[in-house]
Amino acid sequence: MEFESKIRTIQWVDNISRMVDQTKFPDEYVYVDIKTGDEMYDAIKTMIVRGAPAIGIAGAHGVVLYALELQKENLSLGDFKSKLIEKCDYLASSRPTAVNLMWAVEQQKNLIKNCKSNIETLISDLTQQAIRMENEDIEINKAIGRYGAEVVPKGATILTHCNAGALATVGYGTALGVVRSAFANDNTIQVFADETRPRQQGARITTLELTMDGIPTTLITDGMCSYFMKKGMIDMVVVGADRIAANGDTANKIGTYTVAIAAKYHNIPFYIAAPLSTIDTSIKTGDEIPIEERSHDEVTHINGKTICADGVNIINPGFDVTPHELITGIITEVGILKPDYNKSIKEAFEKKSPVLV
Repeated sequence: MEFESKIRTIQWVDNISRMVDQTKFPDEYVYVDIKTGDEMYDAIKTMIVRGAPAIGIAGAHGVVLYALELQKENLSLGDFKSKLIEKCDYLASSRPTAVNLMWAVEQQKNLIKNCKSNIETLISDLTQQAIRMENEDIEINKAIGRYGAEVVPKGATILTHCNAGALATVGYGTALGVVRSAFANDNTIQVFADETRPRQQGARITTLELTMDGIPTTLITDGMCSYFMKKGMIDMVVVGADRIAANGDTANKIGTYTVAIAAKYHNIPFYIAAPLSTIDTSIKTGDEIPIEERSHDEVTHINGKTICADGVNIINPGFDVTPHELITGIITEVGILKPDYNKSIKEAFEKKSPVLV
């Protein structure tokens, strides 16, 4: 049995990128139309669209939007390609940690560099590739869900951190894809969702997704996970990822490392769920992953209101890196990778994904 999510996060429609505005949750569930490349840069930067796989698709769409704008300038093919590659590099700089953005933009850049025909054909090819990536994302997530469901015990309570669901992807989700697939086979599965300070993606987004789909969910604050682990109320942890190094070190939303340490102490399996496009084999360890420093207002304010003393010092890294030795397995579209991750990741890239044949 396969679970069908009701959510479609981002879609190419009539030369615009239509996406759910995730800054409006939980008050509104609305779509916004992104019509220019600069609008896409801002949508990624301000987290209208968020989650590594969804950001990747947004990047692919953004390249097409820039191409459509440059088409109006009546450039030669050479000048068009040169300017479009500059736009690609600018777009890729909008979020430095999530490697899916760089991966998707690089796929588009390869088309641009190899084009020898004309501008119209190039734009058509870029558009078709963006749509293909979009559709493949859902199938990849469903494959991740099927593999992940195999390691979920009957009646399990799954802890997740941040949002790695349909709204972090085109649809279905990575970590929540595992939840959805497991729940389709066993409706006694339930979820504990960390609130995920400072932007509360767990509280605002994960709980929304799961309640929409009728999956029993309990919201807890970030500091509560050890308490519930000690009481035997959590059976496993499944989270998403924004970048995975060649050795398995994994960058995910800030606070993930803390959850992994607690899970290790309590002998609770800790899984990463992510597509192969999130694995960056160009970096050897997590020490090389750039960590985005976000606005101090995210920490000092909630719903526009200050929650701390004026003048207090603020540090706001958006992500942390969980060392590979704390990770039980990495659930991908080609199977569950196990330590030694240097070896299993290399072997995974040598496989041909069944959803991409």
